[in-house]
Amino acid sequence: MGDVELDKKEEKSLNFLERIIEDDLASGRVPGNVVVTRFPPEPNGYLHIGHIKSICLNFGLAEKYGGRCHLRFDDTNPEKEDMEYIESIKRDIRWLGFDWGTYEYHASDYYGQLYEIALKLIKEGKAYVDSLTPEQMKEYRGTLTEAGRNSPDRDRPIEENLRLFEEMHAGKHPEGKYLLRAKLDMASPNINMRDPALYRIKFASHPRTGDTWCIYPMYDYTHPISDAIEGITHSICTLEFEDHRPAYDWATSIDGIEHAPHQYEFARLNINYFLMSKRRLLNLVKLGIVTGWDDPRMPTISGIRRRGYSPESMRDFVSRVGVAKVESVVDYNLLEFCVREDLNKRAKRVMVVLDPLKVVIDNYPDDQVEYIEADNNPEDPLAGTRLLPFCRELYIEQEDFMETPVKGYHRLFPGNEIRLKHAYYITCTSVVKDSEGKVLEVHCSYDPGSKGGTTADGRKVKGTSHWVSARHAIDAEIRLYDKLFTTEYPGGTTGNYLDDLNPESLLVVNNSKLEPSLRDAKPGDYLQFMRSGYFTPDSHDHSAQHPVFNRSVTLKDSWAKKLQKMN
Repeated sequence: MGDVELDKKEEKSLNFLERIIEDDLASGRVPGNVVVTRFPPEPNGYLHIGHIKSICLNFGLAEKYGGRCHLRFDDTNPEKEDMEYIESIKRDIRWLGFDWGTYEYHASDYYGQLYEIALKLIKEGKAYVDSLTPEQMKEYRGTLTEAGRNSPDRDRPIEENLRLFEEMHAGKHPEGKYLLRAKLDMASPNINMRDPALYRIKFASHPRTGDTWCIYPMYDYTHPISDAIEGITHSICTLEFEDHRPAYDWATSIDGIEHAPHQYEFARLNINYFLMSKRRLLNLVKLGIVTGWDDPRMPTISGIRRRGYSPESMRDFVSRVGVAKVESVVDYNLLEFCVREDLNKRAKRVMVVLDPLKVVIDNYPDDQVEYIEADNNPEDPLAGTRLLPFCRELYIEQEDFMETPVKGYHRLFPGNEIRLKHAYYITCTSVVKDSEGKVLEVHCSYDPGSKGGTTADGRKVKGTSHWVSARHAIDAEIRLYDKLFTTEYPGGTTGNYLDDLNPESLLVVNNSKLEPSLRDAKPGDYLQFMRSGYFTPDSHDHSAQHPVFNRSVTLKDSWAKKLQKMN
C-alpha cells in the first residue's frame, strides 16, 4: 500500500471533529497551535454513562493533538449544587483514566468579570432590567412561527437600568421581581436570541461563594464567556445546544472579549433500557427504588464502577459508538459486549457454587486434603496459578445433577461420569433424599488416575462441573443485577417510566459457596465466576466477615453472534 493510500485511509478514519481540528491547525486558526477543550459538568448530580462520551471526547482530542482539557464546573445554579457532586465528578473522571492537571475551574471564578461585563452592556444600551412575570415573558416571547414582542421595559433609561441592576446585586429586590436581559432581536427566528436573560435574583447560598452573591448569571451568558476567558479553542457540546450557538457567538463577540472560541455539536450517547435524565434518576433515589446514586443498577459512573465495569471497557464502548452529528440509540447489548471483552482479558477465574448440592466421594479418604493447581486466567499467562483444596465432600451446582436426565443432558446423573474442573472424573453411584423426595446429596466414586482430566485409557466425558470443597468453602452474599427496566424505552407505552421497572433487577443469593481464595478479594477486583458471569466485591458492604459480590455481567454474549452475522 502506497503512502497516498495510507494517508487516505487515515483521513477516512477521522471523525468530523478531528477533521475540524486538523483543518484549524493547518490553517493557523488555533492560537499558539495549542488545542484547548473543556469538560463543563453542572455539579447538581452524579455523572452518568452518557457523560463518558463527552469526557472521552474532550480529554481524548486534547491528548491526541498535544493540547489540554480543562475541567470547569458550571456552578451557576446554587440551589441544586453541592460539593458532594463536585468530588464525585472528579473521582469519576480520574477513574476513566483522565487528569486535568492544574486546569480546574469553576464558572463562579468569573462572577466578578461577568458582573462587570453586564454593567458594560447596560451602559452601552445593550442590556436592560425587565419586570415581566414568567407568564408575561412567555406571552411576549412568541412562538416558533410567530415573532415575539418587545417588553415595555426594553426602552428603560440606561441610568435606571444601572440603578436597578445594582439594587438587584445589593439584595434590595425579591426573587422573580427583575431579570437582566440582553437587548437583541425579539423577531429573531431563533427563540434563544429573543432578548435572552443574563441574570436573575436568587437568594441561595453557593457551595463556593457562600452568600456573596444574590444574583446569578444564566448559562447561555456564562458558558461562552468562561470559554473565552480560558482560551478554549474548540467548545464541544451535544446537539441540544445547536440552537444556542447564535447566543454563544453573540456572547463571545461582546466588545472587550479578546478570544472568540467556536462551538461544535455532536450526538449525545443514548442507550436503550437506560434513563439518562438527572431528574428521573434523582426520583429513583428519592422513591427508594434504588439504594442511591451509586446503586449498581443505575447508569451513573459511580453505579457502573460499583457494579464492576472497568474504565477500559467504557472507553472501548464509546470508541465503538463513534462520533456523529445525528442522534441514534445504541444497543444495550453492545455495552455488555464491551464489558465482557475487557473483563475476559483481566478477570481472575474462580469457582463459586451459587445453588449448592453436596457431593460425597465415597472412595476418597475421609481425612485427606490435596491441593490442585488451577490457572487464574487462561487469557493471561502472567496471571499465574492458585491452589484449590480438594477433599471427600464437595459442592456442585444443583443444575449439574438430574436424577432422571432429559435428552442431551451430559452432566451428573445416576451411572454417568463427568469431569470436575481441574480435578478428577467422578461417577454418580447413589442419591440421598428427604421424606418429600428432594435430593439432599449425591454419592459418587472417583477415578484416582484421572487427575487433571486425563486417564490411562484416554476416555473422554462430555460433562464438566465446577466445584468447591465443602470443608473449605466460604459463605457469601451474591447480588445478581440485571436491567432496571424491562422495556427498551422506559415509559414509552404508558408515559410513566415507573411502570416498566424490572421486578427482578436484583436477586440476592445467600447460600452460595465460594472457593477459599476469595477470602482475600477486595473491591476493585475483577472476577469471573465460572459459568456464572463476571463479579466484583461490593465497594460498600463487602468485608472478610461478610463477603458480598455484585454480578457485573453474565457470560451470555448475544452481541458477538450479531457481529459475526454483520461481518
